[in-house]
Amino acid sequence: MYKWGKKIKFVIMRYLILLAVNLIAVGSFAQKQEARADTVAEGPAMSFEVTQADLGDLRQGEKAGYLFRFTNTGNQPLIIQNVISTCGCTVPQWPKKPVMPGEKAVLKVVFDSAGKIGRQNKIITVRSNVPGPDKKLRISAMVLPP
Repeated sequence: MYKWGKKIKFVIMRYLILLAVNLIAVGSFAQKQEARADTVAEGPAMSFEVTQADLGDLRQGEKAGYLFRFTNTGNQPLIIQNVISTCGCTVPQWPKKPVMPGEKAVLKVVFDSAGKIGRQNKIITVRSNVPGPDKKLRISAMVLPP
């Protein structure tokens, strides 16, 4: 019985040490992310308030929209070149003029549920002059029978 008690104590101590190390690592990562958010990016940068929106329940045939608000957190004008959706049922509208550094803007997305049924998940890809991969936005809705 005594040997098992030592083994259990050892396993618990090892688990607690690993947990403490993970908490420290996550905390330092979060601080680095906060510090990055306060700095101005070199070149244009696009920071969205949210990148996912749930449009809730819609009756088949209804339209619903969402306004994705973003800020150019860079130090050069941001130019949105194109916005592509995964389906013709999702229509994006975006600023055609450059978004200046520090300026806020809106990308509007309208989803038409005609001919759809059940859970719908759509991806909107934003192509711009921001270095790196395109930004991905997501909308979802539950389309109910008419």
